[in-house]
Amino acid sequence: MGLLDTLGEVAGAIAAVEAAEKLDPDAGLLTKGIAAVAGFKGAGALEDMLEKKDDSTSDAAQDDQAQA
Repeated sequence: MGLLDTLGEVAGAIAAVEAAEKLDPDAGLLTKGIAAVAGFKGAGALEDMLEKKDDSTSDAAQDDQAQA
């Protein structure tokens, strides 16, 4: 899943740069760079949160099956 995680983070960076350009068409290189880093880190954090949620959901399902 390492490649898929990286692709998700890159997609987040690209989306953040595009959003920055839409908000400020004259955005400088520094602004675009900051947006890219924020998008990269944000996408990674979102994926981690979703993975933890999936893990807790599967743990809860296993607990329910064990009790039944």
